[in-house]
Amino acid sequence: MQPRTDQEKAKWAAGIAAVHAYVRDGMKIGLGSGTTAHWFVRALGAAVSEGLDVVGVPTSTGTRDLAIEVGVPLTMLAEVDRLDITIDGADEIDHDGAMIKGGGGCLLWERIVADASDKMVAVVDGTKVVDTLGAFPLPIEVIPFAWESTQRSIARLLTRLGYPEPDLRLRTSNGETVITDSGNYLIDAHLQAIKDPIALDGQLNCIPGVVENGLFTGVADEMIIGSASGEYEIRDVHSAPSARPLITSREGK
Repeated sequence: MQPRTDQEKAKWAAGIAAVHAYVRDGMKIGLGSGTTAHWFVRALGAAVSEGLDVVGVPTSTGTRDLAIEVGVPLTMLAEVDRLDITIDGADEIDHDGAMIKGGGGCLLWERIVADASDKMVAVVDGTKVVDTLGAFPLPIEVIPFAWESTQRSIARLLTRLGYPEPDLRLRTSNGETVITDSGNYLIDAHLQAIKDPIALDGQLNCIPGVVENGLFTGVADEMIIGSASGEYEIRDVHSAPSARPLITSREGK
């Protein structure tokens, strides 16, 4: 599969750059989900076919299937202690490296794999880089039991944080409720602009019924921004603040 549109070419450039800049023989790699991360997986598969010796841990069943298709060997976090690096995409990323993730519904697995990694690199095309997060709806993963009550609690928190009458929507596809790989539901918060990502990320998960939210603050160590010309830029964002205490050691943190 080859990139066709300018946006796909920019994603491909970011994916190839990630392989060249970060991946070495013997590495254990977290394989992200989403369109840009999947271009990285394809580039990684091409490198494996040329002799690169690595193993990957996928962040979704979709990424798992793609990795098998392109020949990337896989393992599980149950079998390895730590990963050397995770390469993953973002639905939005600001200039400090704070991200909205979960447009593809994989935010929980993505967070777990990133936390198990010594380094996390975000791969994006230029359209994903924004001054203020929030134009992309914020995914919030919730358990199915009493999800309506959880949604009301989310609304109360958002109102208290300065988002009056927040637009919260249960994610559906073709009239059916979307189910994540972990068997949960997704509530998308259409906030337009997130005034304080640290405050929101730090409080959403305190609501009973919320499993995870798509605000990834202080998670990315570096970001690669690809362009359709094949050029790319690598930015160091490891010093960006996080809403959560870092429990496991991360390179540069």
